[in-house]
Amino acid sequence: MSKKRMVIALGHKDLGFTLPELKAATGKTAVMIADFVENGYQVALVFSNAPQVGMIHTAMKNLADEHPEQYVNTPLSVCSAMSQGMIGYDLQNSVRAELVKRGIYKTASTVLTQVLVDPYDESFYNPIKKVGKIMNAEEAKREEDNGNHVTMISEGRFQRIVSAPVPKSIVEIDAIKTLLDADQVVIACGGGGIPVLRQGNNLKGAAAVIEKDRTAGLLAKEIDADILLITTAVDHVSLNFGQPDEKALDKMSIGEAKQYIKDGHFEFKSMQPKVEAGIDFVEAGNGRRAIITSMEFAEKAVAGLAGTTIA
Repeated sequence: MSKKRMVIALGHKDLGFTLPELKAATGKTAVMIADFVENGYQVALVFSNAPQVGMIHTAMKNLADEHPEQYVNTPLSVCSAMSQGMIGYDLQNSVRAELVKRGIYKTASTVLTQVLVDPYDESFYNPIKKVGKIMNAEEAKREEDNGNHVTMISEGRFQRIVSAPVPKSIVEIDAIKTLLDADQVVIACGGGGIPVLRQGNNLKGAAAVIEKDRTAGLLAKEIDADILLITTAVDHVSLNFGQPDEKALDKMSIGEAKQYIKDGHFEFKSMQPKVEAGIDFVEAGNGRRAIITSMEFAEKAVAGLAGTTIA
């Protein structure tokens, strides 16, 4: 019997906000992954890195600010790469340990993943993603003098903002496919991937972040997955979220999902990218399902007993 393939996209709250929380969260994630492996799935795992890349970016910036004669600011793309390694290290060890405990001997491998973006993507002209430390007015002025964009988040408090371009292609896709074909657990495209621009034969990191759900959807299409499972802080996708007439959705057709987006039902920076990723994935092949739910209900959702399914 051929294996079923699944891409799981973990939300930023699923991995905690500190190193101890990350360590504890990966153990919980490993149980879910091992359950799916035992049920016959090949799993590719994508994760949000928002808290961790922010922590790394802040630490590296503080170091450069305090010792300018010795250190320079670390590019955001490098911070993203560091976060992929940090989170991947804990995830792959936790998954391996859980599998071994169950008598399953297969490797969980982290692939440092770069994702090509279009240098003319419209998001480069309209940065919206907040990253890094909270700054005062003087620090914000220095940031702008260095050619970066900042936004005021409250009186006297500022933060850097960067672009969020659409992912075009996954550079290491062949390595990911090879590992999956060998029936290994793959951890890839962390944080949506390291955004890169093609310059001749070289790839250059972009000062941007990629929406991880969009990259997860792209990965799911590229590996011909059966299921795209997106975990988030809520159990269902809802209409009129947070209102007295809120309505949880068990299922959406592609047409219904598109209409709900058009009608403005989903938050632009949170739920909408998840629904859009699900639409793109399901539209690209027959018999595919995109599922949005919390990690707590992930297994029930895959069984059709919880969450919101786009099909």
